[in-house]
Amino acid sequence: MLIPARMSEAEEQRWVTVMLDKLAAQESKRVLGDDELAERAERLSAQYFDGRARPASVRWVTNQNTRWGSCTPSEGSIRLSHRLQGMPEYVVDYVLVHELAHLLVPGHGPRFWRLLEAYPRTERARGYLEGVVAAERLPHVPGARGE
Repeated sequence: MLIPARMSEAEEQRWVTVMLDKLAAQESKRVLGDDELAERAERLSAQYFDGRARPASVRWVTNQNTRWGSCTPSEGSIRLSHRLQGMPEYVVDYVLVHELAHLLVPGHGPRFWRLLEAYPRTERARGYLEGVVAAERLPHVPGARGE
């Protein structure tokens, strides 16, 4: 971001905050619907699992507040937490790939983690999600930005 040199530090901070808020608003408008989410899962399955992971349904849910996603292999259903909406695409893709892998390997054993090695941003996405969880655990500070 380019900022005119004549701006004071306070103006610069205000401008950066305004622009970051605008970017966040734009990102949150790009939320995928359930149909688009299912199409994305299909593409990811083709790309990382040769199309072998075939979910019967993929949808957003609002009742998952402690998990990012879940899969019921016997039904072929994948559910992603609404909390992922607005997060970077690579993070949503990681959770989709993770749940798709469960269609092929139900548990979290070595075979499962080997499957996830195919997704190149696994470590980065896991770090992002761990950061979100850590931030949620921080004490609430009245008057903090956004309050």
